[in-house]
Amino acid sequence: METARRLSKTDLLLEKVRTGGTSMTRYEQLNLTVRLAIPAMLAQISHILMEYIDASMVGRLGAEGAASIGLVATTTWLFWGLCSSMATGFSVQVAHRIGASKPSEARSILRQAFTTTISLSLALSIIAVAISGQLPTWLGGDESLKAGASGYFLVFGLTIPVFELTFLMSAMLRCSGNVKLPSMLNMLLCVLDVVFNFLFIFPSADYEVLGMRIHVYGAGMGVVGAAMGTAVAEVIVCVLLFYFLCFRSRSMSLFGRLKQEASTLRMFRPTGRVLKKAFRLGMPIACERVIMCGAQICTTMIVAPLGMYAIAANAFGVNAESLCYMPGYGIGDAATTLVGQSVGAKRADLARRFAYITVTLGILVMTVMGALMYVGAPLMMGIMTPVQEIVNLGVEALRIEAFAEPLFAASIVCYGVFVGAGDTLIPSSMNLGSIWVFRITLSILLAPAMGLNGVWLAMCIELCIRGILFLLRLKSGRWLKAAKI
Repeated sequence: METARRLSKTDLLLEKVRTGGTSMTRYEQLNLTVRLAIPAMLAQISHILMEYIDASMVGRLGAEGAASIGLVATTTWLFWGLCSSMATGFSVQVAHRIGASKPSEARSILRQAFTTTISLSLALSIIAVAISGQLPTWLGGDESLKAGASGYFLVFGLTIPVFELTFLMSAMLRCSGNVKLPSMLNMLLCVLDVVFNFLFIFPSADYEVLGMRIHVYGAGMGVVGAAMGTAVAEVIVCVLLFYFLCFRSRSMSLFGRLKQEASTLRMFRPTGRVLKKAFRLGMPIACERVIMCGAQICTTMIVAPLGMYAIAANAFGVNAESLCYMPGYGIGDAATTLVGQSVGAKRADLARRFAYITVTLGILVMTVMGALMYVGAPLMMGIMTPVQEIVNLGVEALRIEAFAEPLFAASIVCYGVFVGAGDTLIPSSMNLGSIWVFRITLSILLAPAMGLNGVWLAMCIELCIRGILFLLRLKSGRWLKAAKI
């Protein structure tokens, strides 16, 4: 009874998921979904706000600074995608173990995840640093953009191991049922990013605050300063995540349990069984991220000949649209946790109901966000850059994209459902086929005649097709076969 009083309402509802003989009412299922989805949405929004802040601060440096970041943006997404796929291969296994009420096995997977992902992220970091000098040239960027773009990507590459650990520890906390803490730390990351970006991007200057003149030190590093500010903020949050996950988490804390568990779980040494399953879950996602980001890089190469204003507007437009679709990814994270723990508890009926609840919620939220984006497009673009030519191009692109948001939500949340069930191969293939067959082909056909609007119209059409395909797979129920329940 005392343990129950210490548990939060969310924990108590999750206990019902893990207890096979305990039924859950529709209200309890919806209540739990909302409790997990809201913090996850806030985490995703705060994460994209960080990118939005980077872009808007650099946008104050002019079109050249904005285009420098925009040129390498898709490549940074590629490396981010690889980091998140590595984390997913282990975090889904943790969700299944927690759902099956096997926390000691979940902690064993966490230890193995640390060893494996740190090793792989160091390899990615070396690759990123090695290509940073030539990357802008390979992407077809103007010579004037090379120095800023290369410097920005170099700092990003050096920070990849920190990004990986942040992805991994956030995912582990979410899959254990603790969604609030990663959300709070993501919001802290956003605040720290503002502070450090300001200090690193702009030179020292005097500012008038409440009638007082204050001198603020600044490094004046410009585009590279944006990467430095984000890197410092990420390091601080990574340390905090490590403390809360490894020392304070009720089900996942490692320290204090090493002596009891070391003999049977071999501490941090990866085992073939866990690695094999992590590979099976994560490899399709990693391949998808590589090929999809390759498609996004292709899109950047299609946009690059349209000029500096188009490159900047495309990058800013992607950042602005992210504010609209990131709530969908938050709900997708909640879906992965709920479906994953239901699968671990061998409750197929509950997994299916959580799938439909989360997908419906995602569509509703992103429909509203799409409408807000259509109306607020001028404000969203105007915050990021004072260059009117960039604002005009970005507004037109965002208003085209707004019509795709409901079906884009369907694909995002369905994907989270499928990942929670361990079904990653077919959904990843669906994403790849959709973006390469429809988006790239249509972009090549439409860009010469319609410019940047043609690229975004191609994206809108492709996202609608993708959403329909994912809804059909959800309805078929084939994704539950991967769970073997």
